[in-house]
Amino acid sequence: MAGVRLERVSKVFGDGTRAVDGVDLEIRDGEFMVLVGPSGCGKSTLLRLVAGLEEVSDGRVLLGDRDVTRALERDRDMAMVFQNYALYPHMSVRANLAFGLRLRRMPKPERARRVDEVAGTLGLERLLDRKPAALSGGQRQRVAMGRAMVREPAAFLMDEPLSNLDAKLRVAMRAELARLHDRLGVTTVYVTHDQVEAMTLGHRVAVMRDGALQQCAPPEELYDQPANLFVAAFMGSPAMNLVEAEVADGALRFGRHALPLPAGAGVPPAGGPVVLGIRPSTLALAGPDVDPAAPRLRVRAEVVERLGSERRLIFGVDAPRVITDAVTAASDEPADGSATLLADDRRSRFTAVLDGRAPVRVDDDVELTVAPDRLYLFDPASGRALHHPAVAALP
Repeated sequence: MAGVRLERVSKVFGDGTRAVDGVDLEIRDGEFMVLVGPSGCGKSTLLRLVAGLEEVSDGRVLLGDRDVTRALERDRDMAMVFQNYALYPHMSVRANLAFGLRLRRMPKPERARRVDEVAGTLGLERLLDRKPAALSGGQRQRVAMGRAMVREPAAFLMDEPLSNLDAKLRVAMRAELARLHDRLGVTTVYVTHDQVEAMTLGHRVAVMRDGALQQCAPPEELYDQPANLFVAAFMGSPAMNLVEAEVADGALRFGRHALPLPAGAGVPPAGGPVVLGIRPSTLALAGPDVDPAAPRLRVRAEVVERLGSERRLIFGVDAPRVITDAVTAASDEPADGSATLLADDRRSRFTAVLDGRAPVRVDDDVELTVAPDRLYLFDPASGRALHHPAVAALP
């Protein structure tokens, strides 16, 4: 096994498109690193550069201490798992598992030993004589994983391997992937556009936008302390509530609402525009157990989504939506508003995640509280984070 290091790696295609732009990233030996970002951010291209399926335009790729920038794919000691499984339909599961080893002219006894061992690990023993057409989606994905495992590579490279599965199976396979990595301990680079998948699988997560690395950190740090507005808008489900606000008289004012300015926030004392962020889970129903002096938002419930253990309250705020390049890129939503249906959707909309038994219905007038030390602030021009909540204060 070995770590993977990228040094100022760039990829420029023939038409001048810069798909990857000067990425520096160190993936530690045995680490599960997730590359995440919206469509077109360069994450799959970066993975293909690591695999040797694309030629690096500038920079270096190292596997351990070995420079593999110009090495052929077959000489890199890495195994790739693709989105579409890439199984040979005319071959049995056993033959699919052994195919790469046959190409390397591995002796038959060793080849059989590895296939049997991997089949046992993945629970494929009873399927070895079946063809891919006779397998379910989850079984095909396990065969694709097994074909990479039999090579016993220094690193696994996975390009959205679960995206073809239905939602329930995807959740189950996600858990199995985590267990498999814990057992094997092989360095893994995993590409996904699903930030929930990234948060649950990655030891660290590298967030990309327009070919550039925005932030690389453990999932909790990305969620609690996003480096900029793009990371804040992209990481978290439901997404962070964002609104344009003004700093005036020690308060953050947006629409008819006002919240106290967090202590120590690095913003102008008065007259400065900021982007205010509030995580949906930090909004709570006001009640007898809540400090009566706590800041409150009085809102009207527009939509109530019942999800069993939680209830999501969606409400409008009479303040402009945050429409910046960063937020648009994070949401994959067109900046021209074509993804909205109603004329008043130019207002900001917030989501609050409440207890599943919260007594809230559509058109109810509701009071919500949020502690000032749980607010996020961003520079509207650069997107740079100006204030993070204290991590100890988060649930």
